[in-house]
Amino acid sequence: MFGILAPCTARTPEELRPRWMGHFCGLCLELRDDAGQAARLTTNYDALTLSVLVEAQGEPGAQGRDAGPCALRGLRRQRVTTGAGPRLAATASLLLASAKLGDHIADGDGLAARRGVAGLAGRAADRYRAKAGSLGEAIGLPVDRIAASIDRQRAVEDACGPGGSLESVTAPTAEATGELFAHAALVAERPGNIGPFRAAGAAFGTLAHLLDAAEDYEDDERRGAWNPLRATGTTVEEAHRRAHRVLDDMKAALEAASFVDTAMVALLLDRYARHAVSKVFGSHGYGPNRWPRTDPRRPGDPEHPVRGDEQYDWKPGLQRRGFWAGLCAFTVLCCTCTMCCAESYEGPWSRKPREGCCRDCCGECCCRGCCEGCGDGCSCDCS
Repeated sequence: MFGILAPCTARTPEELRPRWMGHFCGLCLELRDDAGQAARLTTNYDALTLSVLVEAQGEPGAQGRDAGPCALRGLRRQRVTTGAGPRLAATASLLLASAKLGDHIADGDGLAARRGVAGLAGRAADRYRAKAGSLGEAIGLPVDRIAASIDRQRAVEDACGPGGSLESVTAPTAEATGELFAHAALVAERPGNIGPFRAAGAAFGTLAHLLDAAEDYEDDERRGAWNPLRATGTTVEEAHRRAHRVLDDMKAALEAASFVDTAMVALLLDRYARHAVSKVFGSHGYGPNRWPRTDPRRPGDPEHPVRGDEQYDWKPGLQRRGFWAGLCAFTVLCCTCTMCCAESYEGPWSRKPREGCCRDCCGECCCRGCCEGCGDGCSCDCS
């Protein structure tokens, strides 16, 4: 479960929580039915936006079914979204997973750096790409054109030298997400929304690229990996300003579109998106979980800053977990909300210190109730 739009119960109005879960479970089940059980691991929070956009142009809950109990939702039944929306979201999830695996193989990092794993990862990436093609064909999505944009990303990065344009680096991602967003208007039979959705999708893709680059800025420097901000000479402060401009562009594009119900769209593409920017860059300048960051292994060493300025008890000699052990640890962390709410926890595979995605909400974790009762008119300055 990946993406910049990290969910949080306390930031989701109570009346929208079942609908959000309905889209999430609808995507997960669509991946299972069309690509197999293992494909459920590719569930992408950002891809849910596509399912939400399709529903928002018609009657909420018009297409759905009752799903049986599931351990990830406390063995409760759930009304899940069905139809073209989850299929479009599943196609996007599979394409993104395929591209991510391809990047890891090309860079030789993560699990793909281990002997024997690269081949398995390559076969999985090819399988996900093929499944995305089959799903996309069923809903008329030009998967080949989107995949070509994704594949062009590495060539653009390789050609980017000092002083290059950040816009040109983010262009392939913006083009691919713009095409996916535009198709949400086509499958809902709202051709008037194609232009605004394409613009909103391009803005969303640019935002995701910026946040990913800023999040990895210091880790990439320490590893000697390529980073679009450093390659183009863009400072983190400038990336922060660009992110806010992109948020405004996305909001303006969506306001030009026609919706039947905007509640879920506003939740994901305004509230959640703004929280994602605040989480990476900080709500008011720079401070905790902001810039500069201090390496927990070497306190106070400015040469090796990483996320967080608290000092973790990290053991440099700790061995990485294997795939299956890490998967078990990931399941426990996810199902217990540790990844969301914990001050710090041990990464499931790397065993390096990580922070809960909501730990900086409103000065303390919003999951502890600081936003209770606020609804859409939250006055806690979470964004």
